[in-house]
Amino acid sequence: MRFSSRSKIDSFIVMDVMEQARKEELLGRDIIHMEVGQPGTPAPSGAIIELTKKMNSEPLGYTVALGIPELRKKISSLYKDWYGLDINPDRVIVTSGSSGAFILAFTALFDTSDKVGIGAPGYPSYKQILRALDIEPVIIETNIENKFQISPNSINSQELNGLLVASPANPTGSMIGKNELTELINKCHNNNISFISDEIYHGIEYHKKAVSALEITDDCYVINSFSKYFSMTGWRVGWMVVPETHIRQVERLAQNMFICAPHSSQIAALGALNSVKELNQNLEVYKINRELLINGLKKAGFDKFAPPDGAFYVYADISKFSNDSLAFCKSMLKKGGVAITPGLDFDSTRGRQTIRFSYARTTHEVKEGISRIIEYMGNYSK
Repeated sequence: MRFSSRSKIDSFIVMDVMEQARKEELLGRDIIHMEVGQPGTPAPSGAIIELTKKMNSEPLGYTVALGIPELRKKISSLYKDWYGLDINPDRVIVTSGSSGAFILAFTALFDTSDKVGIGAPGYPSYKQILRALDIEPVIIETNIENKFQISPNSINSQELNGLLVASPANPTGSMIGKNELTELINKCHNNNISFISDEIYHGIEYHKKAVSALEITDDCYVINSFSKYFSMTGWRVGWMVVPETHIRQVERLAQNMFICAPHSSQIAALGALNSVKELNQNLEVYKINRELLINGLKKAGFDKFAPPDGAFYVYADISKFSNDSLAFCKSMLKKGGVAITPGLDFDSTRGRQTIRFSYARTTHEVKEGISRIIEYMGNYSK
C-alpha cells in the first residue's frame, strides 16, 4: 500500500533519543534523562484528588468538543491572575495537548501551500505538522544577538500567510519583550499575516513575567498546555485562545478531528488550576537546577550558550568539540550515561554544532547528570 507524500516527514529526534535511552535501561544501565522537557514532578495533588472524586461518581464519557465549560472558565480566570486580562471563556478551546491545538490552528488558518514563518532553532514539530498538512514552513534563522527570537526585520511580508512565535522558546529558553512583540504583531497585522503565539512555558520564568500576545491584541491565536508549568505531560491536555469570530470554525474542526480532549485529563486539569502553591514550589526547583546546570556546563568546558529566561533548557554550542551533534549525543549516552538532544532536532542547518540540555528533572538527577557530564568531557577527545 502506498504512502502519501505529505506523510514523509522527519522523525522527532528527541523521541528517538528517549527510545535509545530506554534500550540502555533495559540492559540494566542507569541513565540520567536530560533529553526531554518532562518535569520530574508528578501531576499536582489537586489534579489527582479531583479526578479520583469524579471517577467514583461519573462514567467520564465524551465532553463537548470545546471542553468542559467549567475548565474553560477557569482557564480564562488564569489570564486575569497572570496578565490582568478579561478573556471571554467562550474563546478558550480545550485540546488534546498543545499538539492538538497546533493541528486545529494550522487547519483553521491556512490552506494548502500557504507559507508560515517559524524560527530556527525552534520546536521541531511545528515544521513537521505544517508539512503533514501540506502547508509550507518558512524557516527564519535567528541568532544569539536577537536572543534567538524572530525580529520584525527578518519577515518578508510578501511571502508569509502566517507567523508562529514562541516565548519562552524551546530549545533556548529565550523570551521576547513587550515592545518587540508589539512590533512583530503590528507588522503581521499590517501585512495580513496570521499570528500564532506558543506560550506553553508561561509560568516558568526566572527574572520577569513572560508577555502574552493577548496583552497586545485579540486578533491572534494563543496556544498553551498543562504539560510544562502544570507538570502534566502525559495527560495530553492543552488549550488555545482564539478570536471570537473564529470560535465556531474551530469548533467544527474539533468536533470532527478529535471529538473532545480526554475527559479524565480535563477533570485533572481543573484540579491542577487549584494547585498554585505546589506548582510554584516546582518553579523554585527549576531555579536551583538552572543555576546548577549553568555552572556545571562551564566547568565541563561549554562556554557558548545564553542563560535561559524561561522554560527549562540550555542550548549550547559544541563546535569546539564536535561538528556532529548526533554522534556527540550518542557517545554521551553510551559512555557517559546521560541522554541529551542533538541540535539537529531544532535547526536543520546549524544544529550539527549545538545540543540541548533539559534541567526539568529532580535536583538530585540534575546534580548526578552534571557530575557525569563533567567526567565525560574530561575524557572527551574530538
